Amino acid sequence: MTDHRTEDPLLTGARRDAKFTTGMFVTALVYTLGVCWTYGYNRPVESLTFVLGFPDWVFWGIVVPWAACTLISAWYALGVMTDQPLE
Repeated sequence: MTDHRTEDPLLTGARRDAKFTTGMFVTALVYTLGVCWTYGYNRPVESLTFVLGFPDWVFWGIVVPWAACTLISAWYALGVMTDQPLE
């Protein structure tokens, strides 16, 4: 016997939001670890430069992805997410 029930729109929206959030988290994590590992370790001190007062590997590996995640999250929350009726 086939079940023809449809999924609750509230669950569908929650699942979409969770997938987006998880994808953004994993992307930021991989980028951050990759940049910080590559440019932060086994590097001569003489090659260290500063960007806006941060060491270059901290700026490009931590500050930039966090700022990007904040902007993307705000865009998603204000522009993409919708309220679902709780009927």
